[in-house]
Amino acid sequence: MIAAVPIALTDAALAADVVDGLAQVEDGLRAAARAEHPVLAEAAEHLMAGGKRFRPTLVLLAGQFGAPRDPRIVPAAVAVELTHLATLYHDDVMDEADVRHGGASAHSRWGNTVAILTGDYLFARASEILADLGAEAIRIQAETFARLVNGQIAETVGCPAGEDPLDHYLGVVTEKTGSLMATAGRFGAMFSGAPASVIDRITPACAAIGVAFQLSDDILDVASESAQSGKTPGTDLREGVRTLPMLHALRSAGPADGRLVELLSMPELTDPVLHAEALSLLRGHPAMEMARADTRQWAQQARELILDLPDVPARAAFEAMCEFVVERTG
Repeated sequence: MIAAVPIALTDAALAADVVDGLAQVEDGLRAAARAEHPVLAEAAEHLMAGGKRFRPTLVLLAGQFGAPRDPRIVPAAVAVELTHLATLYHDDVMDEADVRHGGASAHSRWGNTVAILTGDYLFARASEILADLGAEAIRIQAETFARLVNGQIAETVGCPAGEDPLDHYLGVVTEKTGSLMATAGRFGAMFSGAPASVIDRITPACAAIGVAFQLSDDILDVASESAQSGKTPGTDLREGVRTLPMLHALRSAGPADGRLVELLSMPELTDPVLHAEALSLLRGHPAMEMARADTRQWAQQARELILDLPDVPARAAFEAMCEFVVERTG
């Protein structure tokens, strides 16, 4: 089983290719984090450890539909991961998060200015790498970055009056999470020389997988008794962040749900007693199954696209991702 992927790669040759590719990605990330100023160099390396490398893995797997050893694939994977890491530095500033990957966030350690500049630096390093891969790579990266920013703005400003909060949230997830996942798949297929028909399917398939994983994390944040989603259970609830289960609960609330609605309407639930009460009520609410149904729908959307891809071991790996994202939510 590959540490960066939450599924077993049963094909030995495919597993070996992914392991080798991820090792090269790690080398590329360390090289990209180098900087002349010691504070910038230290800050740039701060979030390198602890990530799942999910997006680089998508690049490598998508590359299997063409020439997986094409020398452009690993740099593309590095650039995608640098972009993801850069957004984390900025997210921690906006969210005033003190913890990331189980340790101190960059903003809590060095302050907002250094954290923002470090994110900017990693974006710049990603662009520098992609410049060597051609104008099309730069254009795709720019479009992806615009979608990331659009999603972040939509999340920050909140749901406009008259718009369904659930639809708004799914739009945010599609832009903030799905867009970079889509680019990961697109880069892998594109730089491997895969046919246009493969690129046209793998791109939206990876976007749907990304959305499904985010929605499954939303469910685990409520349902899990452990930090299975990578953070303390009930974190979103405690911080007043309305994710998929909460939005379903509010949308479908009936006369018997008054107390849950009252708790979910609070800006934060830092009181441990109130937090525990809200978590218990939410876990027992039909909203959890509604959220699981949404996750299954996004996973199925990805699966249908994947089944039209050539029958190579990487296709089975993508199918396994779709199965896993559903199974992990129970």
